[in-house]
Amino acid sequence: MDVNERIKAMLAEHPIVLFMKGTPEFPMCGFSSRAAKALEQAGAPFHAVNVLADPEVRAALPHFSNWPTFPQLFIEGELIGGSDVIEDLKNSGELARMASDVSGVKH
Repeated sequence: MDVNERIKAMLAEHPIVLFMKGTPEFPMCGFSSRAAKALEQAGAPFHAVNVLADPEVRAALPHFSNWPTFPQLFIEGELIGGSDVIEDLKNSGELARMASDVSGVKH
């Protein structure tokens, strides 16, 4: 399976996917840390992909998504954006609503 197919498979398998540097427990950059914390604070159950541990995904994802930086958040296969977008959505309450729409959890 080529890398684009692997990315598509991850997006199909998990409703909310955060491609980040490091893991939620051990983020390797401040932007990834803030994005993971925002998702957790919004009550959004998400699947994290450590792009530092998967150089193929790290190299291919900016072309796949047309978004140059990490982290990248996808909800239901659609690119939402990076850490600033994620934080803005959390602060407005929109991130919790989006997460509840896909997970069925009420906030």
